[in-house]
Amino acid sequence: MGAAGRDFHNFNVFFKKNDVYKIIAFTATQIPGIEGRIYPPKFAGPNYPDGIPIYPEDKLSELIKEHKVRQVIFSYSDVSHEYVMHKASIVLAAGADFRLLAPSATMLKASVPVVSVCAVRTGAGKSQTSARIYEILRSKGYKVVVVRHPMPYGDLREKICERYSKLRDLDECKCTIEEREEIEPHLIRGAVVYSGVDYEKILHQAEKEAEIIIWDGGNNDLPFFKPSLHIVVADPQRAGHEVKYHPGETNLRMANIVIINKVDTANPKSVETVKKNVKERNPEAVIIKAASPITVDKPELVRGKKALIVEDGPTLTHGGMRYGAGTIAAKSLGSEIVDPRPYAFGSIAKIYTEFPHLGKVLPALGYKEDQLRELETIINSTPCDVVLLGTPADLGRLLKLNKPIIRARYRLQEIGSPNLEEILNLTFRGKTKN
Repeated sequence: MGAAGRDFHNFNVFFKKNDVYKIIAFTATQIPGIEGRIYPPKFAGPNYPDGIPIYPEDKLSELIKEHKVRQVIFSYSDVSHEYVMHKASIVLAAGADFRLLAPSATMLKASVPVVSVCAVRTGAGKSQTSARIYEILRSKGYKVVVVRHPMPYGDLREKICERYSKLRDLDECKCTIEEREEIEPHLIRGAVVYSGVDYEKILHQAEKEAEIIIWDGGNNDLPFFKPSLHIVVADPQRAGHEVKYHPGETNLRMANIVIINKVDTANPKSVETVKKNVKERNPEAVIIKAASPITVDKPELVRGKKALIVEDGPTLTHGGMRYGAGTIAAKSLGSEIVDPRPYAFGSIAKIYTEFPHLGKVLPALGYKEDQLRELETIINSTPCDVVLLGTPADLGRLLKLNKPIIRARYRLQEIGSPNLEEILNLTFRGKTKN
């Protein structure tokens, strides 16, 4: 059971060459349009010459009964513990065992140090943390490569091992908005980024040009590589979620470092709640507090204006957030936030029905060309003075918009000591700047 990421990795490293098992199918959820594909024979290996079919998750009970399935492996992330057990109940009632693979069963070992950046929930601040770590390690003279959690939403045969070093690589690889949100900020800083489907191959390629690898996690998933230093970001704006979501709590319990982020905008009582939960579940973890200050490219064009807010899609949808950098920036600049919902249609209109908490915020969704065109039309139809982007992706590269586009960005700012630079100095000593 997966969402075109963890499920493929679990198959590749645990089941692909394991003759004890026969894999009947993948089921797919969360990401539109990934069901109905085939996991290609090229990836599936000689035990699966026809590849492996991918079905919608609502076919799960039917597949178990039809094929007399003995085990179902749950392989996706950022879902509540209650949600996981509801899925388990479906599987058990249909007659199969319900199973979770341990992190140790699926983490590949690298020949160079790995700093993993994961989280307890989507949207906690992994990207800004990874960026901060990259800048520190580069300033110390290390050759650093970023490996990003998979997002293979296009033709899987073209996604086996992708290397990005320039913004135009995103265009050539036909990346979705979600892929761009995660990869583009690294490219702007000069980083090389790997992503894809086959993480054993990706690891071998990354090792050739890296002295240190940063594992940049997705959602609240576990790292695919065995970390030398496991850093986990917690979000006090969703206090309590760090012990209520899978596999975020596992990350919390495994962490060497826990960053309690967004303390500048969170309720102090919520910050203390997160701190208490961390200490109870992982008393040996080092805790760092951090703020997420926001910068706006041209604040004079936003101040007091009518603004349409476009935020990071996954953070708003299955991440459950009501706002992001764009919303916070607009409110601080006294902007009037314009409601795009009267102009929404197609798949994006359905998103507003599925996630009513979104309110006046427009999620940056663009998994396929038709959804990109929907997003473009909604933005152009919404009466406003300016489009304020809280998404890390530069939508101006993808859409033809009839309004000024201004970007709002987060950065990580540790508060006091210990901080990331102190910890990284202790972990990686003796390198002089090139």
